[in-house]
Amino acid sequence: MSVFSVPDMSCSHCVTTITEALEAVDDAIEVTPDLEKRSILIRTQAGDEAVMKALLDAGYPAQKQS
Repeated sequence: MSVFSVPDMSCSHCVTTITEALEAVDDAIEVTPDLEKRSILIRTQAGDEAVMKALLDAGYPAQKQS
């Protein structure tokens, strides 16, 4: 389980775009968005690098939170 800060995520359309991008990396991924905090909780077998690249390619640069 990882949490990523996604500063540009601001609406349900953003969440849909982000979820679809991440599902392309891992079709079993679990994505839990928090629009208020502009973050996503992710459960996946994919590595953090793959997740961050998918988010960047979708137009949503992100940083992993510790």
